[in-house]
Amino acid sequence: MTAQPHSADPRVDPGIEQPHTWRPDRLMVIVAHPDDADFGPAGTVATWVAAGSVAWLVCCTSGDQGGEDHALDPLALAVIRESEQRAAADVIGYAGVSFLHQPDGALANDLSLRELLVREIRGFRPDAVISTDPETIFRKGGRGINHTDHRAAGSAAADAIFPAARNPMSFPGLIREGLLPHRVRRLYLAGTNQPTVRVDTTAQLDRKLEALGCHVSQRAGSAESLRHVRERAANEGEPIGVVAAEAFRLVVIDPD
Repeated sequence: MTAQPHSADPRVDPGIEQPHTWRPDRLMVIVAHPDDADFGPAGTVATWVAAGSVAWLVCCTSGDQGGEDHALDPLALAVIRESEQRAAADVIGYAGVSFLHQPDGALANDLSLRELLVREIRGFRPDAVISTDPETIFRKGGRGINHTDHRAAGSAAADAIFPAARNPMSFPGLIREGLLPHRVRRLYLAGTNQPTVRVDTTAQLDRKLEALGCHVSQRAGSAESLRHVRERAANEGEPIGVVAAEAFRLVVIDPD
């Protein structure tokens, strides 16, 4: 892991929150659907990858319910969305993507999903995981309802991280496959109403927007969509005095 704490600087306005500078060597992002990571923490991931981190993306579903055309074959849509996500992941700089093929719209934090996530965590062995805040039901400022799959993915990620991934007694079949226990040190929760840290993503905002443009089936690269993303980045950047930022609720499991 790489920690770069701020030193005291008399030129820094004490009324401005300081950007979060801790950076993991290895990072895993766990989300419900293709495009969730790109609407969410893509700027942070791109920033950390540019600084030397290695990142892996896990999509619990393939987004086969994410369409407006009832005549569209869900399996065909899943193939399209996986392809779009792989292209977007290449833009951000992920080392790879895993799709767990769980039911879109019915994602459940059950033992089956937990084992799949523990397999991913023990295999990749990240220092930190980014997922979605499972406590966010209604979005801050009355901006809508958080998708049930987003909440399930966040809960499942948390339960897979602690205690399952680090517990040698959990899922002994994985041990027999050589997937030994692993301790994730930090969990970053995106889409939160309770942010505690903000990462400066100014230098990677254009890369995030480019990645969103890969999700053609979701119209994620539309002018309106990108305008909302820019506005959100600017709003999160304002408290730390930068052009663009992403906010997280940070859970430190194992202190440095």
